[in-house]
Parts: sequence; C-alpha cells; structure tokens
Amino acid sequence: MSTLIEQARSREWFYNYDLPDGSTTPTYHGADIKAIHDTRWRMVDSCLSENLGADRDRLTALDLASHQGWFAVKMAQSGFSSVLGIDARQSHVDDASLISQIYGFDQLSFQLGDIHQQSAKQLGQFDVVLMLGLLYHLENPVGALRTCRELCRRICIIETQIVPGMSGYVDYGSYQYVRPLKGSFGIIDETGETHGPEASITGVCLVPSLDALVWLLEKVGFSRVEVLEPPEDAYEQLLYHKRVMVAAQV
Repeated sequence: MSTLIEQARSREWFYNYDLPDGSTTPTYHGADIKAIHDTRWRMVDSCLSENLGADRDRLTALDLASHQGWFAVKMAQSGFSSVLGIDARQSHVDDASLISQIYGFDQLSFQLGDIHQQSAKQLGQFDVVLMLGLLYHLENPVGALRTCRELCRRICIIETQIVPGMSGYVDYGSYQYVRPLKGSFGIIDETGETHGPEASITGVCLVPSLDALVWLLEKVGFSRVEVLEPPEDAYEQLLYHKRVMVAAQV
C-alpha cells in the first residue's frame, strides 16, 4: 500500500485525492478547480438520493469519460455494488486504476474506450450512467446521447457547458415552408489542444444550448428530463447557468 501511495504522491494530478494515510495528491490546477468537482458531486449525490434512495448496494453505475476516476470513486464510496469507468485516454485509465488499488475497491474498475464505440451488447445496462464534463468536447454529441440512453436502465446524469439558445422559425427549403428551432449548437475549436489531458480527442466540439440538450434527451428515448438546481454556494459556472446538470430518466 505504501508503495502505491508513494507512487500517487510522486506527481501532480487533476484531482485532489484524500489518501488512506491522511495525505493528499498534489494537483496541477491548484485549489480553485476543486470547487467544480465538489459541486458536481453534491448535485449528483442529491439527485441519486432523491430518485433512487440512500441504499445503493444493489445498484450499478457507469462513468463515461471517467478521467482519473474521481467520480467513479465517489460512486463506489457511496455504496454502489459495481462501478465501471471508461475513458478514451490510457493514461487516465492507468491513473484511475492506481487510485482504485489504493482504496481497495473490488467493485470498481476502469477500461479504455471511446464513448461512440460502447454498446449495451458489450457492456450491458447500468442503473446509473454519468457523463460529466464530456459532451461539450465532442463533435458528435447526439450520438453520445444515444449511447447514454442505450446503456442506461434508470437514470442518466449529464453535466456540460452550454451556449446561448436560439428560437424562432427558419425557412426550410422554401419561404412557404418553415420549421421551428429546437435549440442550437456552438462550435468550439480545440484542434490545437488535443494533446492536453482535459481537451477533446478530435478538437472539434459542438456545444448545445439548454433547449437543445433537453429536446435531444427526450428524442433519443428518455421519458423525463429534469434540470438540476445548483446549491447556493455552487461553483460559479453552475450557479450562473453557464454549465448545467440534467437528470434524464428512462
């Protein structure tokens, strides 16, 4: 154990992990970014308690884009019987697996994978699917939402940046035939940042408006979508609705 902890402490991490010996992992972002992780988890935990109850020992969870495993670890700590994290970067899978070993969570595992290549045939379905901080890094967000629905048995929680919405009508082939806008997407360029551990894999990012996100979740098959309210002391982007967290139920 001490060797694993020393290995974790020997470099900087994205997350500030509290280790079993009382020490913490050093981070390369400093203390400021911790607020967003804490807010996200409080909102996730509150939503799960409200919708699934406090007893989670018979529930399974999937964390898409699990990064270094912070939220998957939180899910395991909160009582889930099985938690799987999937990430597109092998370095993140290795980091998360190290943390899982340190904590000794037999019910927690991580594997390499692209969200667009996952299916229920491969993985089965999960009571809870998390997709936190991923959607706005994708060039095919609609496909990712379809994957979430396919893999989800009960509830999917998504946290994402959003862009300003557009409403009204547009000519659709003729001035005599118009269609209503259901939301909008903004294009963000991360093509120069794909080497970064928190950036897009492809560099082309389509970020939805809130209306677009809610409409799409309903169209891919979720029966009810709730926009979660942040706590009063939430991280500023969630507090001022520059980011949102939504719960989509099957």
